[in-house]
Amino acid sequence: MAEYREILYEVEDGVATVTLHRPEKLNAWTLRMGAEVRHALWSAERDDAVRAVVVTGAGRAYCAGADMDLLRSLGSGEGAEPLPEDLRVPEDPSSPPVFRGEYSYPLGMTKPVLAAVNGVAAGLGFSYMLYYDIRIASERARFGALFARRGLVAEHGTAWLLPRLVGLGNACEILFSGRWVEAEEARRLGLVQAVVPHDELLPYVRNYARELATECSPRSLRIMKRQLYGALFQDLGEAMREADREMVASFSSEDFREGVLAFLEKRPPRFRGR
Repeated sequence: MAEYREILYEVEDGVATVTLHRPEKLNAWTLRMGAEVRHALWSAERDDAVRAVVVTGAGRAYCAGADMDLLRSLGSGEGAEPLPEDLRVPEDPSSPPVFRGEYSYPLGMTKPVLAAVNGVAAGLGFSYMLYYDIRIASERARFGALFARRGLVAEHGTAWLLPRLVGLGNACEILFSGRWVEAEEARRLGLVQAVVPHDELLPYVRNYARELATECSPRSLRIMKRQLYGALFQDLGEAMREADREMVASFSSEDFREGVLAFLEKRPPRFRGR
């Protein structure tokens, strides 16, 4: 059993909640935190009781970026401390290689991952959040791609992901300026899907995730997530042919039969993901 020191992990009503838990450091990212988050998401992916995942931060920040001790060690060329064996997770051979990276792996998961951004999301905290499927922000959230102001560059695929969320011109402006983006502007740009009152954030996002877990077919979500991210590397013809194959396969699935019966019988569905 892995020991988590820098995150919290809980499962309730089909939803796993991962909380970055270094509030005194504004949840600054360390190599251990990264390993713990990856292990927690891997555990959620393997757990049949989990159908959706929420990631949030403890205290007044979501994640203020990389821990300064980590940045200093990288700048001085010091080697990273080896991670405990119990935090190491195997690669999923069924996931495309591009979705097995140190930060890209959430795109290869079969379950939806939601960010509940409760405060500052800056630097690495900003970049890693882009790999989640849905981002919902507190009214107090602020977003900072501060790399140009630190002598750095757009890290870990940010230059690929951000334009696909907010458009090329907006991505250029945000990255080149290194300025802060407030919550409402982030919503207008499409960086987050909703902004809610701060005290309602976690209940709102958990309720949204719970609805996905109870009202939506895990099989449908699994396939649609693969379609959405796979289509980024396909042309329209490939995407259409895949959609046609998957739709035909859906007609013979247990979840399709259950979805129709639940609708006709006017009751909540009991999907099994098959």
